Amino acid sequence: MAASCLVLLAVCLLLPLLLLGGWKRWRRGRAARHVVAVVLGDVGRSPRMQYHALSLAMHGFSVTLLGFCNSKPHDELLQNNRIQIVGLTELQSLAVGPRVFQYGVKVVFQAMYLLWKLMWREPGAYIFLQNPPGLPSIAVCWFVGCLCGSKLVIDWHNYGYSIMGLVHGPNHPLVLLAKWYEKFFGRLSHLNLCVTNAMREDLADNWHIRALTVYDKPASFFKETPLDLQHRLFMKLGSTHSPFRARSEPEDPVTERSAFTERDAGSGLVTRLRERPALLVSSTSWTEDEDFSILLAALEKFEQLTLDGHNLPSLVCVITGKGPLREYYSRLIHQKHFQHIQVCTPWLEAEDYPLLLGSADLGVCLHTSSSGLDLPMKVVDMFGCCLPVCAVNFKCLHELVKHEENGLVFEDSEELAAQLQMLFSNFPDPEGKLNQFWKNLRESQQLRWDESWVQTVLPLVMDTQLLGQRLKPRDPCCPSRSFFSESQGKPF
Repeated sequence: MAASCLVLLAVCLLLPLLLLGGWKRWRRGRAARHVVAVVLGDVGRSPRMQYHALSLAMHGFSVTLLGFCNSKPHDELLQNNRIQIVGLTELQSLAVGPRVFQYGVKVVFQAMYLLWKLMWREPGAYIFLQNPPGLPSIAVCWFVGCLCGSKLVIDWHNYGYSIMGLVHGPNHPLVLLAKWYEKFFGRLSHLNLCVTNAMREDLADNWHIRALTVYDKPASFFKETPLDLQHRLFMKLGSTHSPFRARSEPEDPVTERSAFTERDAGSGLVTRLRERPALLVSSTSWTEDEDFSILLAALEKFEQLTLDGHNLPSLVCVITGKGPLREYYSRLIHQKHFQHIQVCTPWLEAEDYPLLLGSADLGVCLHTSSSGLDLPMKVVDMFGCCLPVCAVNFKCLHELVKHEENGLVFEDSEELAAQLQMLFSNFPDPEGKLNQFWKNLRESQQLRWDESWVQTVLPLVMDTQLLGQRLKPRDPCCPSRSFFSESQGKPF
């Protein structure tokens, strides 16, 4: 009797889905130029998926982008009439029961909620999914694809289980379960993209997944900031953050001055101050894969060098972003008593972040990657703004940062402090190493994301022969040259 009731319940649940799926398959035939993009995270903090949506729209697709709307996406996305953003509701952590139970309830809720959202949207020829986070979105998107006849495309940014491993440890049962899940359902996709050659090889060797390397490229709005826009940004930030305010009042009371620039009231001409501080920028998600104690220790050494009489400028260090460890590091920063260094941690609007990068003198990246196989998008954006970078070293960083060409690679705080001393010695020095890196980046003339992605990846998505290929055991993972352009093999 109990078995019959379970069967009847299953039929009652599945039959509406099957009927809805059949209707959506019929509808999908009328929406061949429609793509559903899924981010089980904040859309505003998912730049790569925003660029995917913009590139697809440029190529004539209509795009429905599902994700959390905790921060504002770029204006180009909001103003594009081919892109519709559908907000998802995030279930906050429960305060009842053990942590495993809370996590399980959250996963089940997200699975059912995402299934409902996808089934009541216009069906797409393709479901384009960001991973991580892939639990439970990979399984849900695959299931919806089976019902509606949509092809599943996964863009591998990293491995979700490796990020979980930073918190729980690599051998925790939840981490091992997440790894099995990611591996099993990841192999059911029709096409896979990834961010590095190292990840492509790992997917092939250990997961038997054929993937195509698509390096991140800076979007068109990541570029050098004109001096007048720099001044406007500094004045805006100075209203809320003291490091951007003028150190002294100008002689002419109508002259507008920030810590770095001033505008002549009569001519409107903006100039840089001769004794301005150096502007160092780092962006972060404030997670376990970025150890900001390295930067704080390097700043302490830099401060000591300044006190010892070395010819170094005062320093404004701006760390942008939101995340779980922000409050922890903010407390550490407030405990420091710097005399020549000011640190602030603003949360910038989407339009102001590229302007800040294009105004800075140096970028610092502390991203180490939980898997060692992904590259930091923040460095890509910095390079787009011709901003030299010092980056902490890890397994595949050489695919992006070329030591002594477009930046420097360091191992610890001692090495970073020595690099800061070398780069900022006699600042601003037109013949110094910092300026040479800037010239190298300016002369590189890389393709922007929207151009390179449309030219190289969309033909792959449209090619029905490649879609559906699965990598068999021991099958070499080597994309054909006809599909894999030279520009993808050289990120910078």
